[in-house]
Amino acid sequence: MIRHLSVAATALLLVLTSGPARALNPFLGEESHEALPLPESLEPNVAFWIRVYSEVDTGAGLIHDSSHLGVVYEAIQLPPGASSRTRERHVEAAKTGYRTILAKLATGRRSDLSAKEERVLALWPEGVTNATLREASHDVRFQLGQADKFRDGLVRSGAWREYIQQVLEERGMPLELVALPHVESSYNPRAYSRVGAAGMWQFTRSTGRRYLRVDHVVDDRLDPYRATVAAARLLGENHESLGTWPLALTSYNHGAAGMRRAVRKLGTHDIGVIVAQYRSRTFGFASRNFYASFLAAVEVDRNAKRYFGTLALHEPEEFETFELDHYYAAGSLERALGIDRASLEAYNPALRPAIWQGSKYMPRGYEVRLPRASLAEPAETLLGRIPDAERFSRQHRDRYYTVQRGDSLSRIASHYGVRESELMALNNLRSRNLIRAGQVLILPDRAGDSSTVVSREVRPSDGFYRVKRGDSLTIIARRFGTTESELASLNQLRDRNHLVVGQNLRLPGAPVPVLVAAVQRSEAPPAAVEPPPIESNGNEAHELPPEPLVVAAVASPETPENTPDPFATLLPIVPAAEATLQAIMPIPDPSNYAVGADDRVVVQAEETLGHYANWLEVPTGRLRQLNRMHSSTPVVIGRRIRLDFSRVPAEIFEQRRLEYHQELQAEFFAAFIVSGTESYTLSEGDSLWQLANRKFELPIWLLRQYNPDLDFGALEPGASMIVPTVEARKG
Repeated sequence: MIRHLSVAATALLLVLTSGPARALNPFLGEESHEALPLPESLEPNVAFWIRVYSEVDTGAGLIHDSSHLGVVYEAIQLPPGASSRTRERHVEAAKTGYRTILAKLATGRRSDLSAKEERVLALWPEGVTNATLREASHDVRFQLGQADKFRDGLVRSGAWREYIQQVLEERGMPLELVALPHVESSYNPRAYSRVGAAGMWQFTRSTGRRYLRVDHVVDDRLDPYRATVAAARLLGENHESLGTWPLALTSYNHGAAGMRRAVRKLGTHDIGVIVAQYRSRTFGFASRNFYASFLAAVEVDRNAKRYFGTLALHEPEEFETFELDHYYAAGSLERALGIDRASLEAYNPALRPAIWQGSKYMPRGYEVRLPRASLAEPAETLLGRIPDAERFSRQHRDRYYTVQRGDSLSRIASHYGVRESELMALNNLRSRNLIRAGQVLILPDRAGDSSTVVSREVRPSDGFYRVKRGDSLTIIARRFGTTESELASLNQLRDRNHLVVGQNLRLPGAPVPVLVAAVQRSEAPPAAVEPPPIESNGNEAHELPPEPLVVAAVASPETPENTPDPFATLLPIVPAAEATLQAIMPIPDPSNYAVGADDRVVVQAEETLGHYANWLEVPTGRLRQLNRMHSSTPVVIGRRIRLDFSRVPAEIFEQRRLEYHQELQAEFFAAFIVSGTESYTLSEGDSLWQLANRKFELPIWLLRQYNPDLDFGALEPGASMIVPTVEARKG
């Protein structure tokens, strides 16, 4: 739907501004006039985003010039109920029509014009040059409307607005920042983007892990309260680094390092000058317009009644918090507190499905949020009545299974004596029919559970068994119908609890013993051409603080049965039931996750020095020292990094690394499907990061999977690449 309020919106904008460096009326005091200026050059941009947020719903959009946002050619309605491909074709046809008109006008023709051509010409200043119109013919863009999403976000915002303003006020930050979640997620705590950002504040996994816990047990990005504090910290750090709020806000999208480069290059902190003059392959439309879209969100948020009428906002949540002194099953808390499962889930959105399905416990030290009205007595009193038998000193450990060709979730569940629903919850799977060869599944812990079945296997012809990750001497003995003692004696094992992945164990009946062998290391892969540094939501150095990883120890009974091969492909298996949904899937992952013989790895997409430090259990500074890297030196895709394996062997590092990437990919395909592909011809200045994050809004790894033979470190203009088209899963 398209509402015609642009004149009113523009008039209101002018009323709210005054002076050469204008500022929207603040929520809090005179200081905000200077904190959030509105340069005159950005007024048309702000007016444009006000239209997007207040006039045009997601069933329509604006055809406009990407550089001059005051030039809007048409507001078009999209075909109702049409597929994304049909909508794209409809938009492309409209854009092509305006490109043709502009190209015609660029020849100098100014007479005998059609009514539509005259209207297009009139949108430009009198005396516009042919060169400007020729450039405009390449800058025709479509912007989807957001008015219905903004309205819904306003309604949702009532639940957290007071808390966000309190956090901002305590930190001395502009209260207008309460409008930022409108830009990021429409105030949707469960929002998930195609590039992996999640939650109301849209943290990526790497940036989120700087401030929050993000794993398969707890994802604090989905908690509005914890994520708000993290966002305030990030914005505060950006402001301290850059000196102004316009730059700090822009760096929320573009990265603080990128904004520092812009300041150095232009010699100014003026956001208006930077938006108008700064040129960078990564400073695209979204970054250039982030501050203007934020100011527009502030205006619409502050004057919601003017734009949407009276709205009934959600009431602030009334809750109590209680820090868990032990690990607890969700069911134990339900019974003790007398609170239904749905309420517990709603008040604790960061707890992942594995907890609610019983595969994991609520973590010790976790601050549970409880609905105050539902508590008959203080939470501490109620929880104190939980029996000692339901209080646990440790979390269920992780075990893993690497999906093989021909596997189904039901077969895997049956083999390990677990429920399909448990596997789905623990691995955040939305469909039991979609698993991929090479995908690593986390298994529910069943240590000591007599119901766990280990299938009997035939002894290998050479009489030796190669240890896989997750094996224990007990499991291997049961698998081959022997005893732990016999295996320990045959292999001269001093410690039955210490096995090494890749170790060869002699089985009863084997002809001769062999030496214990570790997994062979690969030769160092060739160095790749380095593309530009990646920037992400302020994570300029791409580091993460040291944090505990939820990984299984080698030789533990709870560790996985199969070791993921560092060279394994991620070729998806699409069952017939899913074939119509996911007609086209990536070819095998071309990335090399192995460690070279010189203890070096090639940096892959979504990796940081902090990741390596965590997987290796060493300080990040140690890796910087090894590679003679300054603290401000970014980690670049394709660069070879030397690692320290003094605490963790290379084989375990490789496993942790591969699991991380497979988790990223599994999370993506749980939320999106690939419905087709299209071809794109590379242009001058295209880079992998700009194409993935700005142009197509797709994960870098997905583009690489579809273009394994394309050298993304040296993209050649005119070359063709395949771009998958992606749709969000329904339901």
